[in-house]
Amino acid sequence: MTVEQDPPAATRPGGRTARVREAVMRAAGDALAEHGFEGLDLADVARRADVGKTTVYRRWTNTTGLVADLLAHMAEESVSRSDTGSLREDLRTNARLVVRTLNDPRQGPLFKAVIAAATGDESAAEALHRFYAIRIAEWAGCVDAAIARGELPPGTDTHEVIRAVSAPLYYRVLCSGDPLDEAVADRAADAALAAALADAYAR
Repeated sequence: MTVEQDPPAATRPGGRTARVREAVMRAAGDALAEHGFEGLDLADVARRADVGKTTVYRRWTNTTGLVADLLAHMAEESVSRSDTGSLREDLRTNARLVVRTLNDPRQGPLFKAVIAAATGDESAAEALHRFYAIRIAEWAGCVDAAIARGELPPGTDTHEVIRAVSAPLYYRVLCSGDPLDEAVADRAADAALAAALADAYAR
């Protein structure tokens, strides 16, 4: 799937193109959180964003294209990884960020809607995979730093460590429905750290 983009010359920081995209991304996120992927409608998004329907249909073509761009936008706006000098604290910060996002009254339903869309639409799945690849690569840097400091064995798969932190948190939200709080976040981070120290994530 290809999402239509304006030519580079038409895009400038703070220009109309950027303002339109920002408004549409906000409106799309609100609509997804409220109605889910099945209820997402480009005309409704255009109305919420106070943007002409023609502009939305021309640039994003369909709801899948809109969701793909929304995920790209979310990756761009995501909080950068922490750098506390301690892998335990960095992993706990990551886990707590995931918990806050999933418990947020807007972001939580939004992520659930996107994940639901990805289960039945290949293009939405590809966009979701790209989003998480970006976030995992960002946070893997704290594991790289820990290896350099001698906290972890050389050859540790940094991406697997980060995946291990968030996996039990998403399981609670999507599968078991168990409570999700900071204590759970810290336990997930500590478990991933213990496994990494035991060389469970050797490449």
